[in-house]
Amino acid sequence: MEADPTKRFSDRVDNYVKYRPTYPPEVLDYLKTECNLTSKSVIADVGAGTGIFTKLLLDKGYEVFAVEPNEQMLQSAKEQLSGYKNFNAVNTGAECTELPNESIDLIVCAQSFHWFSNDNTRVEFSHILKPRGKAALIWNNRVTDIDQFSIEYDALLKNDSVDYNKVNHQNIKDLDFKVFFKDGKYEVKKFPNVQVFDEDGLIGRAFSSSYVPPQGSDEGEVFLKLLRELFAKYNENGKINFHYQTEIYLGEV
Repeated sequence: MEADPTKRFSDRVDNYVKYRPTYPPEVLDYLKTECNLTSKSVIADVGAGTGIFTKLLLDKGYEVFAVEPNEQMLQSAKEQLSGYKNFNAVNTGAECTELPNESIDLIVCAQSFHWFSNDNTRVEFSHILKPRGKAALIWNNRVTDIDQFSIEYDALLKNDSVDYNKVNHQNIKDLDFKVFFKDGKYEVKKFPNVQVFDEDGLIGRAFSSSYVPPQGSDEGEVFLKLLRELFAKYNENGKINFHYQTEIYLGEV
């Protein structure tokens, strides 16, 4: 793995913006209810990336601080979201957000916590959260065994990607949530999610992942050939379904 994981997505921003999944509306409803969010709530989206989850929060009217160390990804978020008056971009990492102590009602980490799960992050989160504030760790976990396509796509990643087995965020089961959350207490909520792709969409989605060989490289060309074969084998009327389970781990820090 690279020494600096914050650089992993610098050359994949366009595909990330176009082809990464959003999140079910039920996620926003769940957070509003469980965290007692109001129009005055202030939320930090840590590891905000290109702002996929940030936009959902802004659309609900919350004030949002998008904290992201990767300059290229944060620039993309700025280009898309600068029209929102409640949008604030912060070019820094999870361990030192530069946000004031006890200023945040809710921290969300959408598709990011596995990159910075450590003691420094836990301490920082506990400082910036208001009393009784919570953190929501959220992932769109691709379902790897729902149909034959998903099984063979996962096998392709295991066999022909760069370091999928090391950095695959589906290893979240290895994260020690009891150590992170206050008194080891947290809730887990899950919602189904799906994307429908044509061939170009599937290719874009695959190459948005940092563990897939870069497009244009020799390894990337091999991967692309195998991916096209997989699409040809399993598409129905030119479409393929990409299934996820959106998982939320919610608690005080």
